[in-house]
Amino acid sequence: MPPNERNRLIEENMGLVGQVIKDRVREAHGVGIHTYDDLFQIGCLGLCKAADTYKPGKDRFSTYAYILIRNEIFDALEYATLRRNREAVTDPDEFLAIAVHEDLDAALLDVSGAVDAARTDASGITAKGIEAIRLLADGYTHREIGERMGATANNVSAWVARARKFLRSLPEIVALGEMIC
Repeated sequence: MPPNERNRLIEENMGLVGQVIKDRVREAHGVGIHTYDDLFQIGCLGLCKAADTYKPGKDRFSTYAYILIRNEIFDALEYATLRRNREAVTDPDEFLAIAVHEDLDAALLDVSGAVDAARTDASGITAKGIEAIRLLADGYTHREIGERMGATANNVSAWVARARKFLRSLPEIVALGEMIC
């Protein structure tokens, strides 16, 4: 997409950022460490990402951008919450809980790597299902994933079911699952 078209999309849809904050953030005047201006700026980054990755003709830009703006803001709020919780810990029992959580984070990274490796072995619907599982983990709905991948929400559900069955058959995934539990 030419730079002038990208800039036009961003300028025409700047109001989406405020709309997402109004629709999706409860206390938009200040959430945790973020002020409204911070959230607006974070949303603008999502809008720019939407303009960079938009493929004309698939969906309306405003629908696509709304989702990316929302996800960008939610990711920032989630990170800020985790950061605030880690910085506020002073009780020794809470330190232990954080250590367990960090061990869980490391185990989840191992799972993520194993899933990525499994995706290279998968094909067709199973590979689509693994990609859909990744998007579900990022907070997308079945409908949003379907819109993104050119399918219905029911197709996405079927893909995910096939991918789960495939992943459960892999010994390295089963071993990591037992380690987490």
